[in-house]
Amino acid sequence: MRNGIRVDLLFEGLDVEIHGDKNRKVTGLSAHSKRVAPGDLFIAKKGGTFDATEWTSDAGASGAVAVLTDRYDPALEGPIQIIHSNPTSIEPEIASRFFQSPSEELFLMGITGSKGKTTTAHVIAHVLEPCGLMGTVEIRMDQKRILSHLTTNDIVTNQKYLREMRSRNIKHAVMEVSSHALDQNRVHGLDFDVGIFTNFSRDHLDYHATMECYLAAKAKMFDLIDQEGKIALLNADDLASQRVFGRCRAQAFTFGIAKKADYCARNLRFSLEGTRFTLTFQGRDIEIETKLIGTFNVLNVLGALAACHQRGASFEQMQRKMTTFSGVPGRLESVPNGKGIYLFIDFAHIPRALEAVLSSLHALKMGRIITIFGCGGNRDTGKRPEMGSVVERFSDEVIVTSDNPREEEPSEICRQVAEGMTKKKAWIEVDRYRAIAKGIALSRKGDVVLIAGKGHEMVQSIQGRSIPFDDWKIAYEICNHSS
Repeated sequence: MRNGIRVDLLFEGLDVEIHGDKNRKVTGLSAHSKRVAPGDLFIAKKGGTFDATEWTSDAGASGAVAVLTDRYDPALEGPIQIIHSNPTSIEPEIASRFFQSPSEELFLMGITGSKGKTTTAHVIAHVLEPCGLMGTVEIRMDQKRILSHLTTNDIVTNQKYLREMRSRNIKHAVMEVSSHALDQNRVHGLDFDVGIFTNFSRDHLDYHATMECYLAAKAKMFDLIDQEGKIALLNADDLASQRVFGRCRAQAFTFGIAKKADYCARNLRFSLEGTRFTLTFQGRDIEIETKLIGTFNVLNVLGALAACHQRGASFEQMQRKMTTFSGVPGRLESVPNGKGIYLFIDFAHIPRALEAVLSSLHALKMGRIITIFGCGGNRDTGKRPEMGSVVERFSDEVIVTSDNPREEEPSEICRQVAEGMTKKKAWIEVDRYRAIAKGIALSRKGDVVLIAGKGHEMVQSIQGRSIPFDDWKIAYEICNHSS
């Protein structure tokens, strides 16, 4: 905080050893040695054990007053050393104390699930504006916007942004909560009022190893609201909902289309320009119109509107606000063009997400579907042929290309994707720019062209480098150049 907090008060009651002046004040926290500012406490995580040389060159040179670490270094001069056997375990408590528990002053909603988190969060933020938002695309605090690099930040960053939201007099906030964040305690200690579960399907097995471990990580969202007075919103159409909810004491409401639910959508009407449906809750009906496309987006909107309604938004407010919701960057985002085609950018990068998007487009198509997609490197390799199979099933033309190959060989990733395509009708073009240009060149008036995998991302990760690459801008430029 601005005036800081004394070291002894910040660590009061915790099992630590303090080497240095306990009365010195800490004016900031940092868990990243290269982002330390003068007056900060640097938290050196377990596993990346504090090293005096690194500290001197990075954090120490930035004027930090203290370091929380698991090992005392008598050779280190300057910063106070606070010793704990596992700094990561007390990091949430330190962050909460320093930033004065801002989540307790907010109506905080957390969203977890394999897909749909971003769209659900953005709908909530739009309906309840001004509403704080923390997610994959951006951090939003009233008029202030910050581009995101992670779906869910570390706990220090989360507490910092929540405190800034309160300083701007924001009263409610929504946060996307990834399985990694839940597993690594990045949201531990936050006071969530609502937990939302969107759905569950294969993803992140490079990290979680098994689907059971992945689901167990998701379930931790409901450990955070395991008390009376909290609210859980569950997708009735997804069998995993009850498993993640378990014996949570929060009040549960369901949303769905196919199964009986508290918040239900019926009379769905789709087009390539948008969707209309009837929202039903406790005997009351209201018509919802949105520019979002597809059954999966109806579920996203249902979960979002259920959260808004539980927060106190009226049906009329929700109805009115949905007509002005323009969508989310990179989530089935339309690209204007003069070719008469339906050109979309989407973040879908797992089999189920691709199936949801493509099946929705397939049901509405007037011409052919041309899909350009790839798979990320250094991630779950097992999903690659599955994605190839899904895309082949719903597409008339397929172009397999690079996504974010990272340290892998792009051509090998493309080959593994193609293994799932039994008809062997795919084009393989490793260069993503050329692949997009080829897909657009193949299209005719009335066709649907889907560029999937990277969505809102503005860079491509190749061999440790981040190269500027924005699917939307590139597709727009190609269409304008060729028209």
